[in-house]
Amino acid sequence: MTESLPGQHPAQEQAFAGHGRPPVVVIGAGPYGLSVAAHLRAAGAPVRVFGDVMGSWRHAMATGMFLKSTPAATDLSAPEPGGRLADFRREHGEPELTELTPIPCDVFVRYGQWFQKRYVGEVEPARVTAVERPGSGAGFVVRADDGQEMAASAVVVATGLNGLAHVPDELRHLAPEGPGPRAPVSHTSQHTDLSAYAGRRVAVVGGGQSALESAALLHEAGAEVQVLVRERKVLWGMTPDLARPWIQRLAKPASPLGTGWILAGVCAAPGSVRWFPAPARLLLFRRALGPSGGWWLRERVMGVVPVHTSRRVTGAVLSGPVVRLDVAGPGGERESLTVDHVLAATGYRLDLDALPFLSPTVRRDVACVPGSRAPALRGTFESSVPGLYFTGSLAAPMFGPMMRFVAGTEFAAVRIARHIATS
Repeated sequence: MTESLPGQHPAQEQAFAGHGRPPVVVIGAGPYGLSVAAHLRAAGAPVRVFGDVMGSWRHAMATGMFLKSTPAATDLSAPEPGGRLADFRREHGEPELTELTPIPCDVFVRYGQWFQKRYVGEVEPARVTAVERPGSGAGFVVRADDGQEMAASAVVVATGLNGLAHVPDELRHLAPEGPGPRAPVSHTSQHTDLSAYAGRRVAVVGGGQSALESAALLHEAGAEVQVLVRERKVLWGMTPDLARPWIQRLAKPASPLGTGWILAGVCAAPGSVRWFPAPARLLLFRRALGPSGGWWLRERVMGVVPVHTSRRVTGAVLSGPVVRLDVAGPGGERESLTVDHVLAATGYRLDLDALPFLSPTVRRDVACVPGSRAPALRGTFESSVPGLYFTGSLAAPMFGPMMRFVAGTEFAAVRIARHIATS
């Protein structure tokens, strides 16, 4: 638990609470939760934030990982100037990062912790276990695992990808009690130290950043690694050119998520994506920024780690302490691969049913984007349940791919805080 900085926000919050309004509860203390809380407190709203500060970045990233995003796309949203990653680095006497400098995850974690102390104040480590609607009237009843029960005027769900990790059925049955580092199969989000697999045979399933970087770390730790990629080839990001000619900048304008007119458009106006037909939004969500590896990672993988493309796992059998994978090859031929562990870098699925703290009644009343289990949201990020907001990746099927990245924090935090403060 951390305290507010001296003189910061409490007087405003007391004035706001003087009207008898219960606090806003923010669930999650990652980039989106911290950004929303910072703007709410600056607006004078009473706020209670629950979660582990930068928890996913501390506990769901293997040691040695880097951010795929550039420094310009990793700023949390502060209600006043001075809260950028560059400001944090400058205050601590550290050199400013450029597009040619991959950002270590531990640097981003320290930045988030600094931001929390500077703009958010207290974050309660208790885990929210229930969000319910009272029998009559507005607002919510929120319960936590430390026994607290409180009224909330609004609830902001900013839990990131917690609980949404996807392991395909072909692999999940290998671990009846659930995937994990000690089970035959695990998801990349379940690891903080891949050196435990030194000397073991590991198959990494997937072709995106988490798959490729995990494979590099496993190899560098002494594991025998093979990567199975469904796509016909592995895609890699382009090395940034800090002095692109104007003709290139015109043909492929820059954006926080990369170059190109489509990315520039959805980053400049995420709100406009919400007006696309639902099938078009889901297509954008699924196809934009497909699996790829960071430009700086390529030399650690290609020619170093065996990467097998056009491979699809069709079955898996546990035989004693080892796993035998059945793999379909590029021509439809069948292959067999025996390993000690399978690491699934198979992404995430947005599903309201994976948020157990929302009561069944609340989940039932949240309208979903047609064709998905992601919440349908208004332009203020409010769901069909009045006072219940969703942000981060859960908002991406409504507002586009920028919500999957830290770059979307300002767009979301400003709109959520403004709507709550004026409601």
